Amino acid sequence: MATKTNTPGSYGEASIRVLKGLEPVKQRPGMYTRTDNPLHVVQEVIDNAADEALAGHGRRITVVQHADGSVSVEDDGRGIPFGLHPEEKVPVVEIVFTRLHAGGKFDKGSGGAYSFSGGLHGVGVSVTNALAKRLQVTVYRDGQVATLAFSGGDVIEPLQVRKAAAGDRRQGTTVRVWPDPRYFESAELPRTELTHLLRSKAVLMPGVTVTLKNEKASDQQQWLYKGGLRDYLLQSLTADPLIPLFEGERFATEGETENFAEGEGAAWCVAFTEDGAPLRESYVNLIPTVAGGTHEAGLKDGLFAAVKGFIELHSLLPKGVKLMPEDVFSRASFVLSAKVLDPQFQGQTKERLNSRDALRLVTAYVRPALELWLNQHVEHGRKLAELVIKQAQTRQRASQKVEKRKGSGVAVLPGKLTDCESRDTTLNELFLVEGDSAGGSAKMGRNKETQAVLPLRGKVLNSWEVERDRLFANNEIHDISVAIGVDPHGAADNPDLTQLRYGKICILSDADVDGSHIQVLLLTLFFRHFPKLIERGHVFVAKPPLFRIDAPARGKKPAAKIYALDEGELTATLDKLRKEGAKENSWSISRFKGLGEMSAEQLWDTTLNPDTRRLLQVAYGELDFGATEGSFTKLMGKGEAASRRELMELNADAVEIDV
Repeated sequence: MATKTNTPGSYGEASIRVLKGLEPVKQRPGMYTRTDNPLHVVQEVIDNAADEALAGHGRRITVVQHADGSVSVEDDGRGIPFGLHPEEKVPVVEIVFTRLHAGGKFDKGSGGAYSFSGGLHGVGVSVTNALAKRLQVTVYRDGQVATLAFSGGDVIEPLQVRKAAAGDRRQGTTVRVWPDPRYFESAELPRTELTHLLRSKAVLMPGVTVTLKNEKASDQQQWLYKGGLRDYLLQSLTADPLIPLFEGERFATEGETENFAEGEGAAWCVAFTEDGAPLRESYVNLIPTVAGGTHEAGLKDGLFAAVKGFIELHSLLPKGVKLMPEDVFSRASFVLSAKVLDPQFQGQTKERLNSRDALRLVTAYVRPALELWLNQHVEHGRKLAELVIKQAQTRQRASQKVEKRKGSGVAVLPGKLTDCESRDTTLNELFLVEGDSAGGSAKMGRNKETQAVLPLRGKVLNSWEVERDRLFANNEIHDISVAIGVDPHGAADNPDLTQLRYGKICILSDADVDGSHIQVLLLTLFFRHFPKLIERGHVFVAKPPLFRIDAPARGKKPAAKIYALDEGELTATLDKLRKEGAKENSWSISRFKGLGEMSAEQLWDTTLNPDTRRLLQVAYGELDFGATEGSFTKLMGKGEAASRRELMELNADAVEIDV
């Protein structure tokens, strides 16, 4: 039998490389952490110390910036276990630092070590270890002291255990890390960001002392807050609050009817100011979410519903004024700390929360609390109402100025278009939906104020080689152009975009092969004949889910409907359900054959709701306009069959076809 070998440039069995252990992190560090500086990898260690304090097992966290460039994090928590793992037969502390998907935060059930924690993705300190020249761990636990050290994620000094001496701490963990500068643009930790991170940990954990020492500068900062969110917000505001601060907290108790897990909830403090830049900080299980997420959306919804209800109850709204959530939220400064049992973050850096349940959780607790507060303090409520109404009037006047610049000879809008009520281009969205049935669900499920729907019948014409003056012979393209209010143009043209009717134009097609084809045809249309819309960031692609998983109750988590974008997310979701204690096949999986199968409520929850959907902005990315144009010609040109065949022969093995 002939031996299979690879010659240079060939593609055979030996071409496939399997990355093991922490190799994926070293190959593509940007997928797992921020690479501008090592702050995020150090933050992973700080978060672990904070999780111990959050679980009630520590009152002190100390971070030291050493003169040799290393950073150490010390806590007085329980200490990482260092006995042998019952299944892996390897010291647990070694597994924690060398395995991507290992840790104490997956088990969220009643026996879990961490009911609430920032850890979810299972990469955590293993990424810190992979990107470090050296990392050493010292654990104080059960009257013993355990030490071990790593380099580039590999053990270089195996675990050693000795009895605790008289001067040793009773319990806790110290991790000292030397980040490898090869993986970062700058080896320096940004002092301001590190200070803000540690101060916020102290704010969110009243009674816990957080210390930062710098050996080079020979200085030390220490934070211990007892006043919590209120004191922090008051110290940080740049303008005086219009009314007293609205603060509160609520966490679910066992047997609540809202279907939240015991302990889930939020603490918040909100200030309304007439001027000055608003301060907005949010956290999930002590993790700073600098890009916001669904918990902030829940706060926004709760504030808006309560203020709007107060204004309507007291008949304060002038005729012709329509309130929008941003009218309330634009002048709100806040600190929000949410506790979520199983937080789902966008990306490994955990800067944005994606958990859909968090929106409902925060709204359910904030809205009734503010309604009660406003009706107990009516004079403050009236002041806030004046501010909100003033914001709405300013917004509406700005929108009307745009309307006056429009010409009188407006084209008649397509009959299939279900338009939105708002005329504010910055808020309005148009969904180009595949098929009438999906269009029907979208019309029923949308937000009528800001979302418009234009259903498309069949596949749009491939417009790559269609002359501009012949475009309107196609009804679908004619309707799209009239609906968006912009005429076809070329890349070198300077079209009149003052007539643009929607700030976001969203392509919404099925998550299958036909849907992908329609998506490509529409992208071809926009790139060829409406390039300025792409250039200015107006074109988006909506990503509806392919699967729905009906998950059973497990541990503290109630039964839930979970949506998965594709096969990869489905596998990850099922793995997580198993780790949470769900029995094999106790869940049911539904596959959506098309958007038309979704109810209006499902389509809103997964694809239309700005707070929970996934919307990808279309841009040229790393390619410039010319390179993108060349790719489109190869893919969409009529005389390019040979080029397409060559492209498929070279790349077909990398494509998974769903038929």
